[in-house]
Formats: sequence, structure tokens, C-alpha cells
Amino acid sequence: MAIKKRNDVWWIDISHQGKRIRQSTGTKVKSQAQQLHDNFKNELWRQASLPSLPRKYWMDAVIRWLDESKHKQSLVDDKIHLRWADPFLRNILLSDITQDDIEAVAKAKEDTGVSPTTVNRMLEIIRAIFRKAHSEWGWLHTTPPIRMRKVDDRRLRWLTLAESERLLTELPPHLQDMMQFSLATGLRESNVTGLKWADVDLDRKHALVHPDQSKTKRAIPVPLNRHALEILRRQKGKNLTSVFTYKNKPVCRCNNHAWRKALVRAGLNDFRWHDLRHTWASWHVQNGTSLQELQQLGGWLNFNTVLRYAHLSSNHLEQAAERICMGV
Repeated sequence: MAIKKRNDVWWIDISHQGKRIRQSTGTKVKSQAQQLHDNFKNELWRQASLPSLPRKYWMDAVIRWLDESKHKQSLVDDKIHLRWADPFLRNILLSDITQDDIEAVAKAKEDTGVSPTTVNRMLEIIRAIFRKAHSEWGWLHTTPPIRMRKVDDRRLRWLTLAESERLLTELPPHLQDMMQFSLATGLRESNVTGLKWADVDLDRKHALVHPDQSKTKRAIPVPLNRHALEILRRQKGKNLTSVFTYKNKPVCRCNNHAWRKALVRAGLNDFRWHDLRHTWASWHVQNGTSLQELQQLGGWLNFNTVLRYAHLSSNHLEQAAERICMGV
């Protein structure tokens, strides 16, 4: 037995790999102390039997993850999040990074005033790197827990027609086209910036989002209305590969400095590029598109997501309400 009683409390007192380990069990009950002792010894044995880990730092993991993630549509944004977290984690051994270390990064990010969604996006990337290091690279035995932030999914910000026209006049021409294309198709920012001519068929009036570019990991056919086709035809001849460009180079981000300055000039608060997708969906519902049709157009798997748009405005239901007016 390697437990000893000191001042009515039982203590663990064992030797492990030539070192003496003594610590309190915190209990006065001998049977509980013995169980804690046995669990502690088993954990020491488990750790000792695990293969030794390579000496890798956080930066080593980031470099490898970026190299293996070149195909990601969100890579530009991912790099921004990783660059921000770099000063906190860069010089720490991967195996030494704790839940508290990651929480400190998240708290510092929150203190800058960004939304919980933005904090979660950064944490999702950090979590993905740890999972790779553990399950694929053999750099970790376990991964630290990561506390995600609660997000209010009820938030739906969308533009009126007047607001959209006001914003458009404040944008540079290349972002005007990208905004109008987003409002015509409902595509996410990464799908607009990553759109290639090879995935566009002007004659058949459709485009294609490939599974590796889709949030749902399924191919999404995108019907192109007249407005979308007009915008695409304006881009012809600018670049042989990418549809949307600026100075003959692909546009990597729409949510940039020019976008934010335009929002200020247009007097629009609390509006993100992704809210153009909410605007597209709300306009569809208000103009008679059924929720089932909207689900197919938007490529959503979960119908509950589409239900969020059912009550954005009741103005479009006034005509339906009048159908049973009894002339009282």
C-alpha cells in the first residue's frame, strides 16, 4: 500500500521512474484514497507506455497545416486568424499548450470587440490543427479542450432595396459587381471570390459550386438569372481563369477596407458581407419564393435554417390576408 495518513488526510506516496511522488488525496476515507492512488498509478503507467512525441512547436503545426490546406476556399481568412493568434502560441511546444493557453487567445480576441462568430472561426482553425496533430501526424497523445462561444443564430440582418442602392453607390466598381452577383445568386463570399470560368455556363445559364468549395460538402448547382448573367458578361476578357478580378488579379476578399469604408459612408451599421446572403433569401421570400424552393436555391441541408427567413417581413403576406376579407 502506498498511501499514508497525515493529519487525518490520506496521502499518495510512491516512486515512479526513480522519482518520489507525494501528494494529498484530499480525503479522510481510506477506501477513496486507495482508489485515487490506483487511478493515479494507472495514469502514470499509461503515459510512460505511450511512444515518445516529436519535439514540435505550434509554428511547426501551423506551417504543416497551411501546406496541407492550400485547396481551402477560406485559406486567406484562415491565415488572418492564425496570424493574430501567432504571438500567443508561436514559441510554445505543441504538447505544452493547455486549455488555459487557448482560452487566453480567445479572450484577447473577444476584447477587440469582434463577434462570437469571429472568435469561433479562429478557435475552429486552432482545433482543426490540434486534431490533425493528434490523429494524423502523431505529434500529440491528446488534444486540449476548446470552449466555443455561444452564437445567437437568430440574428438576421438584411438590406432594404433603398439601403442596397445606397451601399452600391459607395463601392468601387469591382465590388459593386461582386455585391450585385451575391444578391442575384445568394452565394457565399468564398464562392463568389473563388468562382472560375470553367464552372460557368452562360448558354445554359448556370454555375456550379464543387463539393470541396461548399459548406455542406455537396455540389450546388447555381441558376443564373438575367441580372447575374449581365454581371458575368461584364467580366469576360478580364481574366482567363477567375471571374471576379481587380487589376487583373483574383479578388481574395470582399469584406475588406473598401467595403467597410463604404458601409460607413452609406450609414449602415452592423452589416457584414455574409448578410448579403440573408438579404437575397429575404427578398426571395418577400417576392413569393417558397421555403422549399429557397432551400434548393441556397443549398441548405437543414430546413430549419430556411425557416429563419419565413418571418423576416409580413408585408408580402398582406395580399394573402385580404383573400378572406368579408367586407365588414
